[in-house]
Amino acid sequence: MHGSGLELALVFLLAAVIAVPVFKKLGLGAVLAYLAAGVVLGPDGFGLVRDTDRILNAAEIGVVMLLFVIGLELSPARLRVMRRPVFVSGGLQVLLSALALGAIAYAAHLHWKSAIVVGLGLALSSTAVGLQLLGERKELNTDYGRMAFAILLFQDLVAIPLLAAIPLLGGAKEQTLTWTVAMQAVGAVALVVIGGRYLLRYVFRVVARTKMPEVFTATALFAVLGSAWFMQEAGLSAGLGAFIAGVLLADSEFRHELESQIQPFEGLLLGLFFIAVGMGIDLDRVAAEPLLIAGGVLALLLVKFSILFAVGRMWPGRLPPREALALGGVLWLGGEFAFVVFNEATRVRLIDSVVHDRLVAMVGISMALTPLLLIGISRLLRQIPVAPGAGPGPDFDDIEDHRPKVLVAGMGRFGQIVARLLVAQRIPFVALESNLDTVEGLRRLGNELYYGDPTRPDLLRAAGGERIKVFVMAMDNPDTNTRAVRLVRRMYPDAKVFVRARDRQHAWRLMDMGAKVFRELFGSSLTMGEEVLVALGMSPDMAADHARRFREHDNKLLAAQHLVYDDDVALRQTSRESRAELMQLFAADSSGSDDPAQVPLPEPPKPVG
Repeated sequence: MHGSGLELALVFLLAAVIAVPVFKKLGLGAVLAYLAAGVVLGPDGFGLVRDTDRILNAAEIGVVMLLFVIGLELSPARLRVMRRPVFVSGGLQVLLSALALGAIAYAAHLHWKSAIVVGLGLALSSTAVGLQLLGERKELNTDYGRMAFAILLFQDLVAIPLLAAIPLLGGAKEQTLTWTVAMQAVGAVALVVIGGRYLLRYVFRVVARTKMPEVFTATALFAVLGSAWFMQEAGLSAGLGAFIAGVLLADSEFRHELESQIQPFEGLLLGLFFIAVGMGIDLDRVAAEPLLIAGGVLALLLVKFSILFAVGRMWPGRLPPREALALGGVLWLGGEFAFVVFNEATRVRLIDSVVHDRLVAMVGISMALTPLLLIGISRLLRQIPVAPGAGPGPDFDDIEDHRPKVLVAGMGRFGQIVARLLVAQRIPFVALESNLDTVEGLRRLGNELYYGDPTRPDLLRAAGGERIKVFVMAMDNPDTNTRAVRLVRRMYPDAKVFVRARDRQHAWRLMDMGAKVFRELFGSSLTMGEEVLVALGMSPDMAADHARRFREHDNKLLAAQHLVYDDDVALRQTSRESRAELMQLFAADSSGSDDPAQVPLPEPPKPVG
């Protein structure tokens, strides 16, 4: 296609809109849809796009943003909980797979440095495809699903130094690797770390005070792309800069806001990246060397499957055989980082274009085959009976328990009390606050909360809304609480919602949405009323009992009036009846009668009409 950039954008978007729903319907996943769309659009398909290299270079921004989001999710606490499966199981898988696949590459007459890069690139599995398959099959929280996540996390970690090392290996192939080159790389990383630690947070605080979301979005994109550009100018990987920026902001108050801002761009550009990769698959090469490509794919799948099965059976996982087989079936494919690794290796002349095309074809075909092969493996596993008393599960079964199940939105005077009670019970929660002054003040006191507007669906998703079981909406603005409750009810209908209500009318509107309401000042006002009764001479026990009975009565009245609050006549009638009933209830105490019905009413209510 020789048209304008607008025409290209329309073609890519149309391909995504058509391909993704079709492949999702077939259970094959979005990544494969993008790859297939790229093959159809590319030079070996309909030829709608010819300049695939230019498209791929632009689309690699999606990988940069993916690395930034991975960095945002990589908190030290999470690594500490998962350290054994991540570093032991993940480390063994990458090391053994890289050695075996690298040995095959070396036997195929590649330079030893090239063989190392090829082995490590093929050892990585697709995070996007693997997690998607586990999520679609609802097996992410199984023993093997958690181990798969741990191994993918280590692969993401090892991909960062691998990308950083490729330019150094490429330079070392033609000249001696000097201390100057190494110190330049270390200095660039140090500048990004120092600048990110002391500058980025200050910049985001200043921008957040403008209350302009588009400016915050622009600043987030500038931080990601700027750090990536700086590292690239220093001769290292652009993805490394984005990853470091994400890690530096992982424990900041802007973590969830940044993730919500970046993820739409990341998803779209990553889809474009996969389309570009699909366009880059040389079908002529596959047709010309079918046995070589098929043999490479078979070797990749068998080597990784065998190693994954062995790693799954070893400590610390000790998975049963059927789950170790499932682990191998999910992660034996190549990964999206392999495309980046091989592109980078080609750029620095570690591998030539012919080897690059073969490797890309092998990885792409392995990704396309995995969902289909996994269906067959699953059917086979269903025929294998579960062994009784298979032994204790992995020692990281409690990982999921550390992920927050409560979200508190609004950390003003109301939300802080709820949060302090959760902290006292050691219940993990996510706290969101849209007032930056409140965020900064509470974080200075050691509290963990994040900046963001909880009425935005992308922010709730970034904060892990799909895992949240209880939402506490405690913002100062009644309209904001109402919008937030409506959004949660639409996105997460099964979650419990507790919400702060301004008054009875506001409470009734919230009750319409199935939320549990707590009226402002009701509890404190009732406590003051109790103290007033004591000051007037009533015994503390009787005053407390009166306050308790008043609370019960008023809550019953709130529920009754909720059914008729849009009818003014009925509302006035229930108010008069309730007032008379309450006076009769307390009159029984003062008269000494055990039956409130025996006490005459001071003023019976007049019937309506």
